[in-house]
Amino acid sequence: MPRYPDGYRDFQMRGVVRPEVGVFRPTRPDGRAVLIVPGGGYSITSLRNEGIDVARVLNAFGITAFVLSYRLPGEGWADRADVPLADAQRAMRLIRANARSYGIRAEKLGVLGFSAGGHLAGSLTILPDFKAYRTVDAADRHSARPAWAGLMYAVSNMDPGRSHGGSRANLLGPDPLPAVQARFVIDRQLKAGDPPLFLVHAEDDTTVPVANSVDTLAAARRAGIPAEAHFLQHGGHGSRHAPVAAVAWIVMAAIVRSLDGRTRLGVTM
Repeated sequence: MPRYPDGYRDFQMRGVVRPEVGVFRPTRPDGRAVLIVPGGGYSITSLRNEGIDVARVLNAFGITAFVLSYRLPGEGWADRADVPLADAQRAMRLIRANARSYGIRAEKLGVLGFSAGGHLAGSLTILPDFKAYRTVDAADRHSARPAWAGLMYAVSNMDPGRSHGGSRANLLGPDPLPAVQARFVIDRQLKAGDPPLFLVHAEDDTTVPVANSVDTLAAARRAGIPAEAHFLQHGGHGSRHAPVAAVAWIVMAAIVRSLDGRTRLGVTM
């Protein structure tokens, strides 16, 4: 449980055998909803800093939030690279199957991911119909496609020397097949009709280079996908007190407003 200088304690998960989705409901829900995917380089999940705390901020805007605690690929699973995606797909389908009981609009369900969790959110965006797991029940008839995707200082690809090395090694393993590596390159697989994107990244991020988000934005533009990006000169990689994190909290509301047609998508640099 890492501790910050001000005494704040993050809550990090490893060894997840049974994935879980925590439900965080606002006092006055307005029907909007988001699945939050914490990061951690596919070696841990930063469940509080990039999950629970984010959910509580969204709740203040009337948004119902779901925090995903997913299985990690390097913990002995067969088809390791598909395990996190399977958990994200299943979470989206279960949420939609129970939308009425949660008081949400299934068609407005988006995904918001951070760092490696941003890569997983991006994977869900481009691979909603990929058969990552065997059908479990009637919930799997629902779509896993997010209505929008917020990718915060996210890993966008699995190319050696271009990706975040830890995320790549943990997701793919030591000797990945080329087809598996190519499957999880987000920017090169974006296509017309994919969900709108919202990107935040600091230019001085030394963990996940800002080129990951720059390339994603350029790919979205080529494909004609609505996209908004905020590139910050300073902020580093997702520190609790970094400007990147502070701005992310503020602009989360803008993500959903933009999809309701009340905010024009653009680019801030």
